[in-house]
Amino acid sequence: MKRRHVLAAGAALGATLAAPAMVRAQSRTTLKFIPQSDLSVLDPHWTTAYVTRNHGYLIFDTLYGQDGTYAASPQMVAGHRVENDGKLWNLTLRDGLKWHDGTPVLARDCVASIRRWAKRDAFGGALMTATDELSAPDDKTIRFRLNKLFPLLPDALGKSPTVMPAMMPERLANTDAFTQVQEMIGSGPFKFVASERVPGAKVVYARNEAYVPRADGKTDWTAGPKIAHFDRVEWTTIPDPATAAAALQSGEQDWWDYATADLLPLLRKSKGVKVAVQDPSGQISIMRMNHLQPPFNNPAIRRAILGAVDQSDVMQAVVGTDPEMWRDKVGVFCPGTPFATQAGMEVLNSKRDFAKVKADLKAAGYNGEKVVVLVASDFPVLKAMADVGADFLQKAGMNVEYQALDWGTVLKRRTSKDPIDKGGWNVFFTAWAGTDMLNPAGHLSLRGNGEAGWFGWPTSAEIERLRNAWFDAPDSATQSKLCADIQRQVFTDVPYVPLGQYLQATAFRDSLVGVNNGFAMFWNVKRV
Repeated sequence: MKRRHVLAAGAALGATLAAPAMVRAQSRTTLKFIPQSDLSVLDPHWTTAYVTRNHGYLIFDTLYGQDGTYAASPQMVAGHRVENDGKLWNLTLRDGLKWHDGTPVLARDCVASIRRWAKRDAFGGALMTATDELSAPDDKTIRFRLNKLFPLLPDALGKSPTVMPAMMPERLANTDAFTQVQEMIGSGPFKFVASERVPGAKVVYARNEAYVPRADGKTDWTAGPKIAHFDRVEWTTIPDPATAAAALQSGEQDWWDYATADLLPLLRKSKGVKVAVQDPSGQISIMRMNHLQPPFNNPAIRRAILGAVDQSDVMQAVVGTDPEMWRDKVGVFCPGTPFATQAGMEVLNSKRDFAKVKADLKAAGYNGEKVVVLVASDFPVLKAMADVGADFLQKAGMNVEYQALDWGTVLKRRTSKDPIDKGGWNVFFTAWAGTDMLNPAGHLSLRGNGEAGWFGWPTSAEIERLRNAWFDAPDSATQSKLCADIQRQVFTDVPYVPLGQYLQATAFRDSLVGVNNGFAMFWNVKRV
């Protein structure tokens, strides 16, 4: 069976689903939600998993928000003042902010949170490199004394892609950035109900009665007032897509975050169900290789594999054949945005030739070493990527060991730098929101900062040099040229392999109104 027809087979099954007799979820006080995967990691600074980011935005707030045009606007801060020719920023917290334990939000809490977050985030790291002093001169003021201009400071502190710049109490923010925080105390519109969490099955949030929304601004993505209309939000993990779709159809569940492509025709015809694409920037799939272990510690082997990749096959396995839902010929930056470029793309766009790939691998020194591929078997879109990816690696002549794991285990396993015979790995597949790949600032998988970087740990002095030059560029034309140079260098050093862009649909009961664009956010949503 061709990969692009894998999901079509599931559609026939989906068309036969009958909504079972289940207890309806149409409560005006409780919203029932099916997340994209189990919430195995709670700390939004610790992982790039979107399920954790979405969880984080329920509990934690950010200093700035981001609207649908990707512009930053004040959220926890009332505003800021810029002095000293742009090198001194004073951010003032707005009144009425309290942590869930009832204590006031203080500037020193935010200073500690920024420091911790910046150790895990590419954009945050760039901000701290430009910062000589980050301090709290009083309880309401956060001060940045910069060593160079950094006009993107609000954008960094208000970014909605991962890693989420969550503000937390100082006692939690002082936790080492590479050790997970387990106590979920934020200042956001909902509280985490730890006593009701069932790992692998259920997570519960309760409305924060003490939360004070912004009094001004338009609600858009993470910007503007955040008003909680539901007393409770309950997440129920349902790995099987057919079961999730049936629960939504019956009204047992209100909202299914990542509705799978094969079931969209059924859901679009279902009474009381609405299907929507919240994020027009879509999701960009990637194959990430472990640069610390053979065989992908060899750049020539990484380059050879580029010739085996067919983005259209990957995308059609993920979302089907509807050309409106996917795009190939995708490079390093999100298609349709200012820095997207076709520089160097011939390596992915030319005709696939597996005989040549095998010859190139042999010439590069590949000798049949085992390649451990981590597969998120409970996350349909990631499994589809991995199935196609494992297939093209095998066709290229690689000795593939396919390891099917739940997504939570993949998230933990990919942190290992050990050899594969001691629990390590060689390849995993994931997807980033297009907003994560707008430019070099927050593009984690682009980085070439070695073992200090994101899982896979590529080293490229030239990518880092070009990225730093992008921050210092005097105008957008220079930045565009640098992005083209970065993309060419990516196809030389191959920190990761782009696999295409797809649009991810969500589905919810049409009795819900106020569902925000961007991603799954739970403020301003109510039932009518």
